[in-house]
Order: sequence, then structure tokens, then C-alpha cells
Amino acid sequence: MIAMTNNLWASNSPQRFWLCHPDPPAYIWAEAIRQAIRILQFPDEVKDIDDVLEYSLGEAQFGSDHYKLGLATRLYYRVKPFFPRSWISRIRRIYTHSKNGTFPLGWPAEARFAEFQWEVLRRAMLLSEQKEISFIYFWPKGKRYAFVLTHDIETAKGQRLVPVLADLEEELGFRSSFNFVPELYALDLGLMQDLRNRGFEIGVHGLKHDGKLFDTYQQFTRRAERINHYLHEFQAHGFRSPLTLRNPEWMQILEMDYDLSFFDTDPYEPMPGGVMSLWPFRIGHFIELPYTLPQDSTLFKIRNETSPKLWLEKLELIRKYHGMALVIVHPDYSAEGANHLIYKDFLVEMKECKEYWHALPQEVAFWWKQRMDGNPNNGIGTLSMAHARLIGDTLDILY
Repeated sequence: MIAMTNNLWASNSPQRFWLCHPDPPAYIWAEAIRQAIRILQFPDEVKDIDDVLEYSLGEAQFGSDHYKLGLATRLYYRVKPFFPRSWISRIRRIYTHSKNGTFPLGWPAEARFAEFQWEVLRRAMLLSEQKEISFIYFWPKGKRYAFVLTHDIETAKGQRLVPVLADLEEELGFRSSFNFVPELYALDLGLMQDLRNRGFEIGVHGLKHDGKLFDTYQQFTRRAERINHYLHEFQAHGFRSPLTLRNPEWMQILEMDYDLSFFDTDPYEPMPGGVMSLWPFRIGHFIELPYTLPQDSTLFKIRNETSPKLWLEKLELIRKYHGMALVIVHPDYSAEGANHLIYKDFLVEMKECKEYWHALPQEVAFWWKQRMDGNPNNGIGTLSMAHARLIGDTLDILY
């Protein structure tokens, strides 16, 4: 058994994920989990669902100090503001190249947790001798997957370019969230209100964007008080930590409905790792919406991609498992030039697809919370043994 200080992920068991009707007994779920664990390829010490959730959603597979930045990384973020952006991209490429071969997750796609969820249900059906099982479906009106757009505004220039992205998305029928840094640049309150009036969402992106938010618990608590103030002032439901630095236990003091600071898999971040989940999940008191599509900064500044190809390829995995496609795009460097054209091509491609539920982060978080609470209004899906064996094949939705 893995030692846990506080299991913030206990409510995300396969039983709570599938929400079957009728629900197989607890001993069936326990045995199904035991039989399916091998798919995850975790160490032998991972023996039960608490271990699985801690190792995956809790990122325990990356070590006990995973949520602590090393001295070299902290120093890098102290001097980063003094270097040109082109130098920063080069440094990140060199750093990431040095890590190649040591990252334990697949990228840009990591399917093992999704395969585990389907295999647990399949084995639960076998053990309970059911050929068909009903469950509360994932998304509204039987939509295949969720599609969510988010933006982090890192600089005053980025704030000036926000209307470019908002206009593009509105023209194509999309809406998104824009996350502002409260104490870095002079906030354009008129812009924020205009976005709200047009159906966009406002969120909080840290406090100062200086890489120091999680330096010590004392500093975090001081800054959290200010962050909570801005969450209320901005009428914001959600938060994303700058640089996706994170500590799930400390973050329990943030007065937010949902968080956007985690991801399914990403070796390129200052705190690389991943929760392996293609779906929202609960961390303590809030709903986590992990980003599941690579960040624009990774594609354009590190990978030098010239098309939305990687985004569209990753969508195939998300579609297969009825997950959530959530992407981060920064107006600071994706609202103009070649990057902007790539993002536009991506949205034009997505506009032609009718299978997804496009929603704001606050809507997805509310939906998922209601689903976890067993709200039958979400719609009922049925999964046959044949479909379960195929893992992720089309589900028949009943209403």
C-alpha cells in the first residue's frame, strides 16, 4: 500500500466514474480493478484503487517531491524575464531534449488510464454475468466528447490582443475562457466586461506570474488570500496556475469551483508529469479540468509545428474514449502571424465536426459535478459486452 497523507482523489473510483444502474456490488468492483491494474503498467506496490488514483491522478509515480521545484528551475524563472523570448524557447528545447527517454508517459497521447477504465467495466460485467449495463452518460445529449477553449494572458501585449482571438472564435461560433493575471499588468476592466457580455468567461491566472506562487506554503497562503479576492472580484469560477505549477493539497484553500492547472501528459512544462486522465475529476473540494491537447506554446515554440496536425491527431484518442478536449492558447503569441493562422485552421476544422459538446469551462465543471453526484438528467448510456471488449467503441445512448 502506498502511503498517502490525504487522498484527495478517492471520489474518482471506476465505480464513481461509470455510475452504473444497477450498480454492481463493491466486491465486484474491487476484483475487477485488481484484474485490470496490469494495463496501467504500474509497479507491483500499486495494488488497489486508492493506490491507482494516487499514482495517476495524484502524480505519485513522479516521486514524493514532484510538486517541489528544484533550485535550478527556480533560478531559471527568476532570470527568465531578462532574456528574449527566442532564447527562452531555445533553452526549453535543450532542457526537454535532455529529458527524452526518461518521461514515463506517452506524449502527446497517453491511453493507459482510459484503457484501464474500460477494462474495469468489462471485467465487472463478466464477474456479475451481465451482457449489457447502463450508466450515466458522459456528456449532454449523447455528444461524443467535450471541446473546451481556454486562454492565459501573460503580458500587457497579450491583453491587447485578446479581442483578436475573441473575434475569431465568435465569428466561427465558439466561446472560451480568458484567464487574467491580477497583479502584473494594468487590467482592462472594460475588456473583461465586454467579454462577459459576449458570452466568454473570465478566470484568474495566478497572482503575479513570477514562478514564486508555490515557493513556500507560507507564501502560497499569503498569495491565496489575494487570489481569492480576485476570484470574487472577477466573478470567476476557475483558476489556472502560471507555468502550471501546482500542489493539490495547498490549492484546497483557493475558493474556486474548478481548476485548470493539471494535464493528462506533458513533458515540456517546468513541472512535467501528468494525471493520465482524459476526463474531468475531483481534487478535494474542486473539479479539475486537465488540458488534454498540447499547449500552443509547446507546438509552436518548442516543436516548431506548422499545422494543427498534432491537435487533430490527439482528438482521435479523446473521441474514442468519449473524453474532454481542452486546449490552452495564449493571445501573447497566437493572436498574430503564423501561429494565429494555425489556430484559425484548427477552429475551422473543428467547426465542421458535429460530435462534440462545446462549452465553457464553468459549464463543463458544473456538468461533471452534477454527473458525479448521480444526476440522472445527464442521460443514460448503455454498454454491451461486445462494445466493452472493443474498448471505446461507440456507445448506444438511450433517453
